[in-house]
Amino acid sequence: MATYKLLATAAMGLESIVASEVKDMGYETQTENGKVFFEGDERDIAKTNLWLRTADRVKIIAGEFNAFTFDELFEKTKEIEWEKFLPVDAEFPVQGKSVKSTLHSVPNCQSIVKKAIVERLKKAYHRNSFLDESGPRFKIEVSILKDKVQLSIDTSGAGLHKRGYRVDQGEAPLKETLAAALVKLSRWTPDRPFVDPFCGSGTIVIEAAMIGQNIAPGYNREFDSEKWPWIGEDIWNEVREQAEEMANYDQPLNILGTDIDHRMVKIAEQNALEAGFADIIQFEQRQVKDFKTTEENGVVVGNPPYGERIGEIEIIEEMIQDMGRVFSKHPTWSVYILSSMARFETLYGQPATKKRKLFNGFIRTDLFQFWGERPKK
Repeated sequence: MATYKLLATAAMGLESIVASEVKDMGYETQTENGKVFFEGDERDIAKTNLWLRTADRVKIIAGEFNAFTFDELFEKTKEIEWEKFLPVDAEFPVQGKSVKSTLHSVPNCQSIVKKAIVERLKKAYHRNSFLDESGPRFKIEVSILKDKVQLSIDTSGAGLHKRGYRVDQGEAPLKETLAAALVKLSRWTPDRPFVDPFCGSGTIVIEAAMIGQNIAPGYNREFDSEKWPWIGEDIWNEVREQAEEMANYDQPLNILGTDIDHRMVKIAEQNALEAGFADIIQFEQRQVKDFKTTEENGVVVGNPPYGERIGEIEIIEEMIQDMGRVFSKHPTWSVYILSSMARFETLYGQPATKKRKLFNGFIRTDLFQFWGERPKK
């Protein structure tokens, strides 16, 4: 098998969590803004796509070089051995971005990279006419930053947040990758109770259940690289079989999702059913102020509404105050709330043990962490 320079892309603020996941899978990493680099073969491409919970995509770095003119971009792209990656009938759309670079016209850069790859493939495959692009898809990205060009091939297809269980969703659904990151940051373990009091369509509790039973997040979906002839069906079958063996479906879990909106509770139940957790995750219609438990050492992870409409702010401020009052009665519980409210700690009634800046889409938020008392031995 060949060794490739691979890239797991990460949302802003999640780089260290993605890097930690990649390291836990046995790879050495290098991290830049939004990027975690590592090396691997064909099996590693399949494995990381199937198992990475917090990364956006897995890409192959096909080439890197400096380019200041369109001629340079064309010639250096053409020098890359694209025939090692792309079969003669490959469909290869090219998309691009350029930041602080001499070659700032993205459409022109995309067009030139496409022409250069076509020229290379026609020569490699002894074709005089056009390439019909009727075969498997290889999405190419040309990314130029400060005149350094990076050409990559997307192995994932749809973003890795697309797990395949979301039947329906609310107005502002949390991305599955961010939801998984919140669960990981809470350091929750399957032997502890887990509650999301603002469950919406159920994303956080479903991701927690997948982590709790060690189920590969990509198990029920397809990837572009599954159809690539040089990876092969056998590798994907083998990686999927290993994932099935590693899943712990017998692990008991105590997971509860609640929401004030009965419609969202119904949607969450449908999504949990689709994910295979209908009998494992409990759902209830309930306001956060009505939270009650006799259990100890639990974990609360939630993403309450941010109050972007006029008249909502006051309601949300009152809800945060309710949260602080309710959870203060359960000192052994740890609480992790993602919020864009600047006055969150004041309203909650105590300073966070720790804060972490994260982005929910383009919204700047903080993960307010209130660590519970350590259980008495």
